[in-house]
Amino acid sequence: MPRFVTSAARRVLPALALSLPLVAAHAAEPDRRNVVQFSATATEELTQDQLTVTLEAVKEGSQAADVQAELKRLLDAALTEARKQAQATTPEALSVRTGGFNLYPRYNNTGKPNGWQGSAQLILSGNDAGKVSQAAGKLNQLNVVNVSYGLSRSVREQHESQLTTEAIGRFKLRAAQIARDFGMKGYTLGAISVSSTEPGFEPRPVLMAMRAKAEAMSADAPLPVAPGKGVLSVTVSGEVVLTP
Repeated sequence: MPRFVTSAARRVLPALALSLPLVAAHAAEPDRRNVVQFSATATEELTQDQLTVTLEAVKEGSQAADVQAELKRLLDAALTEARKQAQATTPEALSVRTGGFNLYPRYNNTGKPNGWQGSAQLILSGNDAGKVSQAAGKLNQLNVVNVSYGLSRSVREQHESQLTTEAIGRFKLRAAQIARDFGMKGYTLGAISVSSTEPGFEPRPVLMAMRAKAEAMSADAPLPVAPGKGVLSVTVSGEVVLTP
């Protein structure tokens, strides 16, 4: 016997088909009752141990090739001396790398080309401030243009590991306290994230370092530097589900 579908049934069937995904989606929604969101942070004040000194040579001339050749000569001489200093210690204590090398036209007051000028940079970095400043003091053919301090990778990783453990412990203690305050038996963990920040480190004025370098040039004395302090923090954020 043939089967017939009435026009009314044709209208009902698509409506039922559309409603099924909505019902399934509604059923899949997690139960958000007794969910509490908060964060816990562990901090530590640290002394910056990574010193970075940027030195630069600046030259001008009528011919681009001449300016470039002079910059290359100065940079090669500085690299030779800096590498000699670095070879006497470890890469962590003192490392040497080149920075920017720029060459561009020079213009007079009327806006017309009037020769060329350029710059070349050499960057010293390490966790032995004495070695870095000593090497910088010997590079008299270059000028100090930037001095900065930060945390070395080894020190940061070591303290981040300790602070992460402390922050997780604080998160768990607070979760237990919140559960007790709400009269619950306990809690289960939900989504959790861990992040670290390094805010508030004290900068060292560049101009002060440049004046100190100029005064020390004749004696090849170390560049006077002093590290700053700052706060390294690790924060654990997330949610817990309170157990009735």
